[in-house]
Amino acid sequence: MISEPYLFFAEVSLDISKGRFQSGIDKLDPFSEWFADSYLFHILYARALKGLRHNTLAGEYFRKCCAIAPANQVAWQELIELQALSGNEDEVLELPPVFDAVTDELEKLTAALMKFEPAITTENSDPTSILEQKQPFSDDVTIAVPTETLASLFTAQGAYKKAIKIYTHLVKLKPQNAQLYQKEIDSLLEKL
Repeated sequence: MISEPYLFFAEVSLDISKGRFQSGIDKLDPFSEWFADSYLFHILYARALKGLRHNTLAGEYFRKCCAIAPANQVAWQELIELQALSGNEDEVLELPPVFDAVTDELEKLTAALMKFEPAITTENSDPTSILEQKQPFSDDVTIAVPTETLASLFTAQGAYKKAIKIYTHLVKLKPQNAQLYQKEIDSLLEKL
């Protein structure tokens, strides 16, 4: 095994940059199984093959790079350039579609939205009448969160029974304020 892969790849890259393409391939070949999923291995191998004008095989290695790292545009660009260089009609490279995760997600959402059917409602566009809006709820309705503010609001609206009910709950919840709440209850009882 190679003790320092980055130095090995740097050496192969130097060979390729100096036009020694066969030397690069000779160095890479023995390690093809060890770097089967390596983007760097495949791109260097593809560049060496391209230098030797083995465009079809180079295209396969560039495609492998694109599969390993679809967001990396370097291999995609080199694959496109290889297609442009390949003037031989016997050697037509079929470019894989560019994968973009965001576009893919948008396509899925669009397809889902096209199937979406909103629920049919029986409502009309007429506004709720003022009389209906002002209808109070029953005095028997349980108030989930009794507060002093709600009791004051009911008192201001003239809903004295509801305010008394809230103050009665508050006496149990906050016994330290029981005298204050009892005065409010007495005051409201006089108004009934």
